[in-house]
Amino acid sequence: MNVAKGPLGVLRFLYVGSSDVGKDLEYYTTILEAKKVWDFTSMGTRVVAVQVCSGPLLLLAGHRPAPSVLPVFEVGNLKAAVKDFKSRGWQPDGEEFEIPNGPCFLFKDPSGNQMALFQDVRPRLLDSGFRVTG
Repeated sequence: MNVAKGPLGVLRFLYVGSSDVGKDLEYYTTILEAKKVWDFTSMGTRVVAVQVCSGPLLLLAGHRPAPSVLPVFEVGNLKAAVKDFKSRGWQPDGEEFEIPNGPCFLFKDPSGNQMALFQDVRPRLLDSGFRVTG
């Protein structure tokens, strides 16, 4: 993906907290006519990507609190972005962790809104529409 030149890159995903991923998936695909892109179950949680617009994928996430929405931004070079932001007083909300696409950091704005930055080092990992159980 061609990452935009804005400071947060490209808004790639909106993690939508779900108390029942199956029920929410039925709503998005039946009522809103969203397209299911992939369905992933691992480590006791389920995440399903749905395309509801020309913008970012919605990720219906069983491990996120409902209701909540977490914007996830892709930057071209995570280490460089983090170094640059830290030089201006930015602080991550915890340590670096991995999402399926690559390394990621959470952070909060002054009002407490949580967001994430990641670098897509495995760009096509979830594109095949697979379902993993375990």
